[in-house]
Amino acid sequence: MSLIASRALDCNLMPSPCLLYYITDRTAFAADEPTRRRRLLEKISEAARAGVDYIQLREKDLTTRELESLAREAVATIREARKLEAVNRKPETALLINSRTDVALAVAADGVHLRSDDISPQEVKRVWQQKGGAGTLPRQLSPRDPQIAASCHSPAEVAKAAAQEATFAVFAPVFEKKGSSPAGLAALKRACQANVPVLALGGITLENARSCLAAGAAGITAIRLFQENDIAEVAERLHQKP
Repeated sequence: MSLIASRALDCNLMPSPCLLYYITDRTAFAADEPTRRRRLLEKISEAARAGVDYIQLREKDLTTRELESLAREAVATIREARKLEAVNRKPETALLINSRTDVALAVAADGVHLRSDDISPQEVKRVWQQKGGAGTLPRQLSPRDPQIAASCHSPAEVAKAAAQEATFAVFAPVFEKKGSSPAGLAALKRACQANVPVLALGGITLENARSCLAAGAAGITAIRLFQENDIAEVAERLHQKP
């Protein structure tokens, strides 16, 4: 059984969100760029040490060179945190790069997060295997089977992500998103009927997260919930039984 399937199974057995997915946004830190970068890496370390399952590096304003540099630092930060995770028996944190399979391969990240208009998960896997062919450097640096998250905005898109072999789907916006109407819990529940773990995104708080799990979600995805709070405390509360 794969790691994602194992964790999703645990979620089905427990009445609390289990899979936790932190999406980064360094621009939310009101400071100069070097300080933003430092604070973001500190948050990434905090999330990894707290046992957050996935972190998406989503710094879309950066150039390819800048993104690759930051991603390398994020990979190193998570690897250092994994030493503590092993001691504390926390799940290993996977780093996903938003939309950039090339950058993910170059820095030995764990996978990618795909937008709804991106290439398919199957195409990502083909590129991953080709670039990581036997005896090549990327093969030595990058995992053989990438973790692939797919952004979805309807139950139909979730079903498509499942058919295209995404590792999991991120369904949004459940409660809120600037410029978009919320899908609501009923749509989330329909989306969760697809044969793929579904994580809820969009206005998720400690107060409404449990309703997402009750609707069938395998966990939650958030920016502010993790970035603006003590992540260890958030993770602990989200894993508590009601």
